[in-house]
Amino acid sequence: MAPGSDDDTANAVTATPLLDRVTSPADLRAFSLADLKNLADEIRAEMVRVVSLTGGHLGASLGAVELTLALHYV
Repeated sequence: MAPGSDDDTANAVTATPLLDRVTSPADLRAFSLADLKNLADEIRAEMVRVVSLTGGHLGASLGAVELTLALHYV
């Protein structure tokens, strides 16, 4: 396929600077609320990228991102 095609986009690794800083649930407590929102955005983008390569359904997983972050934040 030509450069810039859908396959190239799907295979591109997305930058995840906040996600890269998380090694355990306790790490979430160091983030500000704005950073947690950005972290949720990064997680969703990474999930979409991976599922676009492997196939499958991701609707329920996308909806659970904030819930999961909140549970580990408290």
